[in-house]
Amino acid sequence: MPDHKKKPLLYMEEYRTKQDPQDYGLADEVFNMDVFKSKLQVVIVRNDEEHGLEFDLIGVYPAIANAFRRLMLSEVPSMAIEKVYIYNNTSIIQDEVLAHRMGLLPLRADPRLFAYRTDESTDQGTEQDTLEYELKVKCTRRKDASKDQSNFDDIYRNHKVYSGHLKWLPKGKQAQIYSESSVGCIHEDILIAQLRPGHELDLRLIAVKGIGKDHAKFSPVATAYYRLLPQINLTREVRGKDAYLLQSCFSPGVIGIDENECAYVKDARYDSCSRNVFRYPHLADAVTMGRVRDHYIFSVESVGALKPEVIFLEAVRVLKKKCRSFIDEIEAE
Repeated sequence: MPDHKKKPLLYMEEYRTKQDPQDYGLADEVFNMDVFKSKLQVVIVRNDEEHGLEFDLIGVYPAIANAFRRLMLSEVPSMAIEKVYIYNNTSIIQDEVLAHRMGLLPLRADPRLFAYRTDESTDQGTEQDTLEYELKVKCTRRKDASKDQSNFDDIYRNHKVYSGHLKWLPKGKQAQIYSESSVGCIHEDILIAQLRPGHELDLRLIAVKGIGKDHAKFSPVATAYYRLLPQINLTREVRGKDAYLLQSCFSPGVIGIDENECAYVKDARYDSCSRNVFRYPHLADAVTMGRVRDHYIFSVESVGALKPEVIFLEAVRVLKKKCRSFIDEIEAE
């Protein structure tokens, strides 16, 4: 990991955040590609299904870090249900609410394998740009249910409609290329509606490729955000009860206490920068807090169709394509 002592900092005081006076000219620097390459670092900190992807983007300007965040949210494509044809809906859910719920169901289909719909595309679409599903569920009373039953699962059949009830309808040669598990819903236990005897749903669903800036249902991430790396330094020794009080002012794991009951900075990375230490005047001068201005901690959680690391790489490709398009326009002038 790089040495942060020489990094540009934002110092956190009790009521404001102050920039290091030596860093005021940083924003006016002329962009130099060689310097940018020498400073740029990408460090993978964690990547698992439970917590998603966490990585550090080091040595970049805020505009670049924010560009990746916005691209992951709004310009990396995914597949989502766009049109809902309702042939029968006798449930208590209004048609428009039901259609909205269907659009938000996350699909496992890999958007890189499909094309965008064009203005010339028909409503039915083609096997290259469209996925089609149907949802047919009818609630009935179980014949073997006794009158003293109280559990709805024992009384009714299909009284809960889940995303697993969706049936894929292959178009063209799609059945030879994909399996139902590869294009179906990511989770089969998403509750769509609750029915009672006499209630019925009969829907046909059309899924297409899109991007988040057109509609949030196309965003491939559950969350994508960044924060600056915290930096905490103790300016003097803190012992005994004050050490435990200081520890309680920060997020768990940030401040440690050794065998001599002396406080030390254990891991500043996951501090929430709450400024709670300033509630205690006798401890306020024992700590200096700041954030490294060019060290961004990214957290990315995928909806499920694409892995978080793939989403970031796709964002890089989108940015590269935008830059190339912009350069071509400049050269054309």
